[in-house]
Amino acid sequence: MQKQFVQANTQGRLHDAREPSVSPLNRGFLYGDAIYEVWRTYRGVLFAWEEHWERLLRSADALHISLPLGPDGALGELRRTAEAYRKASGDAGELYLRLQVTRGGGSIGLDTGLADEPGYVVLVQPCPQTDPAKARSGLHLSLAADLRRNPAASLNPAWKTGNYLNNILCLREARGRGADEVVILNLEGEVTEAAVSNIAFVRSGILVTPPLAAGILGGITRGLVISTIAAAAGVAVREEPVRPADFASMEECMLLSTTKDITPVASIDDALFEVGPATVAARIKAAFGAYADARAGRSPGLGM
Repeated sequence: MQKQFVQANTQGRLHDAREPSVSPLNRGFLYGDAIYEVWRTYRGVLFAWEEHWERLLRSADALHISLPLGPDGALGELRRTAEAYRKASGDAGELYLRLQVTRGGGSIGLDTGLADEPGYVVLVQPCPQTDPAKARSGLHLSLAADLRRNPAASLNPAWKTGNYLNNILCLREARGRGADEVVILNLEGEVTEAAVSNIAFVRSGILVTPPLAAGILGGITRGLVISTIAAAAGVAVREEPVRPADFASMEECMLLSTTKDITPVASIDDALFEVGPATVAARIKAAFGAYADARAGRSPGLGM
């Protein structure tokens, strides 16, 4: 099967992502010493540019990485790469745009003083779409049993870094049981998130989501739902710890992410949840779509 085309931009050089462009001595390759952000488009407009950029700054500060691009430069390279992707592929659909920043190359060794200078790569491809049948029937998740979420005091999940082994191995376990996604617990046995999405539940009509203190990424979609979108849908929100024993009291479950916005969940192992057009999740998804459309209309300068 032919692989889909991915447009790359390495330090300003546009090329097919299948072409080599990063040195084997790059610390992102050697050690996962990197940070990144992913944007998507709605109606061809880059969505939540500012929120993602601010989170990239927080990750850079936490890892003591100097960004090689300022906001104007980064936005220009994202736009230039998107334009190159459109021209090469002929694809007019919604886009996934990833900006990855590494500490650079240099001599082999963990000491960050060995790094030369930070560098970047931009990747653009079609925005992933949830299978329509899955979107209607809901995803099936499974709890990770072999591993727990790495604690914030070790490697904080709030930092969006190039090190995803914890997520990868947890997802591998769940996929081995036939699940679509994984639910990862922290060392206290509390729910944190899925491999690449935040998670939320509905109990008595109220949206319940694990707090940041549980050890999760501060997702942009999660943040928008809490601050703006849930209220627009007439839904109250609570941030509080959730344990597997609480699943029986939850009527609904959903994943929240940049590329898939609100995705309903039908089950976590043996725990079943309501899915369908009359659910709270459906109301929040509709409110999110309306918010994204309105925001796209107010952002003509970020067209892709």
